[in-house]
Amino acid sequence: MQAFLVSTGLVAVAEIGDKTQLLAILLAARFRRPWPIIAGILVATLANHALAALVGQIAAQWLDGPWIHWVLGVAFLGFAVWALIPDKIDEEEADPTLRAESIFLTTAIAFFLVEMGDKTQVATIGLGARFQNVLEVAAGTTLGMMIANVPAVLLGEAAATTLPLKYIRWAAAAGFAAVGFWVLLAG
Repeated sequence: MQAFLVSTGLVAVAEIGDKTQLLAILLAARFRRPWPIIAGILVATLANHALAALVGQIAAQWLDGPWIHWVLGVAFLGFAVWALIPDKIDEEEADPTLRAESIFLTTAIAFFLVEMGDKTQVATIGLGARFQNVLEVAAGTTLGMMIANVPAVLLGEAAATTLPLKYIRWAAAAGFAAVGFWVLLAG
C-alpha cells in the first residue's frame, strides 16, 4: 500500500504544470469534449506507467546492490531540480468537430508519446525500482496523473491561468527531494 500512496502523491503534485497537463488543457480547449480526452489519458497513462514500473522493477533486480540506493536517491534529487523547470508545449491546430473515438485516439497516442522520457515516467521507473511492485506503482502513478489531469481537462484553459504553478513546482520538487533523501537514508 505504501508504494501506491507514495506513487499517487508524488505524481499528482509533480504533474501539475507538467507538459502533459498542458497538453490536457490544450486538448480540452480545442475539442471541448472532456470524456474522450479523460479516457485517452487513462489508457495512455496505464500503458506507459505499467511499462515504466516494470522496467524499474527489472532494472532493480538486475542491478541489485547497496549502490542502487545511491543511484535512486540521487535520481530523485535530480527529479526535484527537474520539477522546478517549467514545461511548455507548442499549440497545434486541431479540428473541434472530431468524433469521440478520434478524440480518444488522438489523446491516447499524444499522451503516450509526450510522457516518454517525461519526469513522471522516469520517476515511475525509479518508483518501480524502489518498491518492486509494478501493480501498486503503476496504479498509484496513474491515479496521480488522473488527479492532476482530470480537473485540468474539466476546467480547460481556466486552470492554466488560475493555478499558482510556481508554488506547485516547488511542492513537487520538495516531494521528489523527500523521496530522494528517504531512499538514501533507508539504503
